[in-house]
Amino acid sequence: METINRDTNVDSVDPDWKGLYKVAGAAALVIAVFIPVQMFVFFKWPPPADVLGWFMLFQDNWLVGLLDMDLLLVIDTVLFIPVFLALYAALRRHNESFMAIALAAGLIGIASYLASTAAFEMFSLSRQYAAATTEAQQYVLLAAGQVMVANWMGTAFSVGYVIQSVALLIISVIMLRSTMFGKATAYLGILMSAMMLLPPTAGTIGLILSVGSVFPLEIWCVLIGRRLLQMEKNTYHGASFPITA
Repeated sequence: METINRDTNVDSVDPDWKGLYKVAGAAALVIAVFIPVQMFVFFKWPPPADVLGWFMLFQDNWLVGLLDMDLLLVIDTVLFIPVFLALYAALRRHNESFMAIALAAGLIGIASYLASTAAFEMFSLSRQYAAATTEAQQYVLLAAGQVMVANWMGTAFSVGYVIQSVALLIISVIMLRSTMFGKATAYLGILMSAMMLLPPTAGTIGLILSVGSVFPLEIWCVLIGRRLLQMEKNTYHGASFPITA
């Protein structure tokens, strides 16, 4: 007689997702490396207060200018695409409907955030400003730069930030039902995503919570990356086994 394992506390790793787990695990660890680098840049070279300051920064050091305008955060956001996909693949059996919602929200949030980026546009405008020969040309370029800065920290940024936070919150709650990820990872994700529900553009409180969320995010990315790489190695056709934290 065939015996069917109905132990809901035991998860199996689907070998069909092996490649995705490997890519996502590596992506999460790269994010963990970039986060402190980006924070160091912010503290070492604080973002300018006005458009002219941005133009001068790009002219003095174009790389610092790009980094100050979230270049590494843009890369991190792109790297979150395989992470969201891998978490959906790993956790979908526990609540496929809400994991589908989380995946859709995460990808929409990423697209919205990427639509707000203005690093290379500002770099281009700064070069045009340096080459301008009349005050009228400079005025037009300063106005264009103001639009870029407003868009950079505008609606698309705030909406993308919050939607991704909601996606991570849903994923972290569902993670509590899985043995693939430890309880500590799930609770850390809940704390991190709850702090991120208020965007940094929402005044002083939003800025404080945003900066504070960086520390649990850093640890969460390390834990998620390590677990996904372990899952990639532990795939086995037809097997069901627990993966503990």
